[in-house]
Amino acid sequence: MIVVISDTHIPDRALKIPNEIVPFLKRAELIIHAGDLTGENVLRKLKSFGETIVVRGNMDYLPLPREERFEVGDLTFGVYHGHGIYPRGDRKQLSEVALDMGVDVLITGHTHKPDVYRGEVLILNPGSATGAWGGGGGSGVPSFMVLEVEGRSVRIDLYELGERTKVRRFRFEL
Repeated sequence: MIVVISDTHIPDRALKIPNEIVPFLKRAELIIHAGDLTGENVLRKLKSFGETIVVRGNMDYLPLPREERFEVGDLTFGVYHGHGIYPRGDRKQLSEVALDMGVDVLITGHTHKPDVYRGEVLILNPGSATGAWGGGGGSGVPSFMVLEVEGRSVRIDLYELGERTKVRRFRFEL
């Protein structure tokens, strides 16, 4: 199980990762953070749960890579925050980034709004794990993703934590 979060903005815009997400982080085989942690304490906390891949967002001043690549099953994943893309979250430009990285799936953030898009590549944006305000707006609702990968198949559960937790499920063969 891979847990994907982004745009926590702790402690600048939020106090902590929502309690509802913590049990998922504890069970994760891999945690992905797509940038804008903003504090080093968040990074330490995530790493205390287990293997963690993190990229630098535009609000991060930590020595983190701009992008990362990794493989799970028969798929190659890329992680890239998304700043430098205008308008924010532009799927065409993000697809170009993914193709340049040579990945099947691109995990991105920056918009603070969750998105699942299948084009030339699969683009996944978990939104903001804390629901923090973003420069381009955002949903204001904390959200995150849980991925299950088998071979070239990926199942995505997108969780949105409002008054009632909503879960949307997607499955793709790539």
